[in-house]
Amino acid sequence: MSSQTSNIQCDTSTNITNTFNLANMSFSSRLMLGTGKYNNLLEAKRSIEASKTSLVTVAVRRLQGVKKNHQDTLLNILNWESLSLLPNTAGCTTVEEAIRIAAMGREICKKIGQTENTLVKLEVIPDPQYLLPDPIGTLKAAEYLVNKKFTVLPYINSDPILAKQLEEIGCATVMPLGSPIGSGCGLQNIENLKIILENAKIPVIIDAGIGTASDAAKAMELGATAILVNSAIAQAKSPILMAASMKLAVEAGRCSYLSGRMEMSKYAQASSPLIGISV
Repeated sequence: MSSQTSNIQCDTSTNITNTFNLANMSFSSRLMLGTGKYNNLLEAKRSIEASKTSLVTVAVRRLQGVKKNHQDTLLNILNWESLSLLPNTAGCTTVEEAIRIAAMGREICKKIGQTENTLVKLEVIPDPQYLLPDPIGTLKAAEYLVNKKFTVLPYINSDPILAKQLEEIGCATVMPLGSPIGSGCGLQNIENLKIILENAKIPVIIDAGIGTASDAAKAMELGATAILVNSAIAQAKSPILMAASMKLAVEAGRCSYLSGRMEMSKYAQASSPLIGISV
């Protein structure tokens, strides 16, 4: 039995130990959630709770617009004893902007009591129409932030060469898109994602494009370490129910990956033996 399959822990109710590590931090769920696009804060809070996630990402720029002493924010209503914050640089179009916003994100982590949290989801996106990340800008910003002791999670196109370069400069993970942000089109770059997963020696988190639970399960079946979902939950008719379904899909996909699927055949094969059957 391989080390991957021998490490799986399932009980009779099929609850799976989903723990994974990023740098020196450990997380109890392989489902990560974004926090934008919800109808209201209560819906966001209940969806996060239903997902059983342990890591949520918040755009630092969005928090900048909140007035001081304003109580109705995600920072005030979520339980930061059970959740880790992943500040992100969404909305940044240049390297300099992303670096500045990343530093602000670290200060926000300190304000909620997560003084050892050095996480940053790095986004450098100058393209306003398709929201595709800038590979050169991302690499430059990532190198600077790694040198400043940030735990960098860079959002990238499904580019195997860039993914390897980011790994080599010390990023904690790479986060290739499945399809464009908010599109809900699922995994449109499967062959490139397979190459990234095959070559990576760090966790690979598939981010962007997940539209429904089957997309999440497929991403995990490919061998992804985790997935990050926002629009598929926030814009569902029932976000809370979709959050719960994403939790189950991630667990099912991970278990399926570890179990090792059967080989495919172009011919039918009887599932019941024919030996001993009289004609």
